[in-house]
Amino acid sequence: MKRQILRFAPWVALMAMGLIGTSRPANTEPQERHPRIRAAVEALRDANEYMRAAPHDFCGHKVEAMRATDAAIRQLELARACAR
Repeated sequence: MKRQILRFAPWVALMAMGLIGTSRPANTEPQERHPRIRAAVEALRDANEYMRAAPHDFCGHKVEAMRATDAAIRQLELARACAR
């Protein structure tokens, strides 16, 4: 029994070293620096399209809300461009 264990020990050690020594593939995709800002811009654009297509004027706030949304999108895009 002991002789069998000693006979397979080098192979087990080689397999363990192979698993430990195997490198992982590098993440070659560039990471997005500000995913939350991008998501916020997308959400604001979606909200703007919703307001533009809405048949009602949201109690008179539609035009001003769309202006503020456009301004927020511009500011967020400028912030993303500056952070690069």
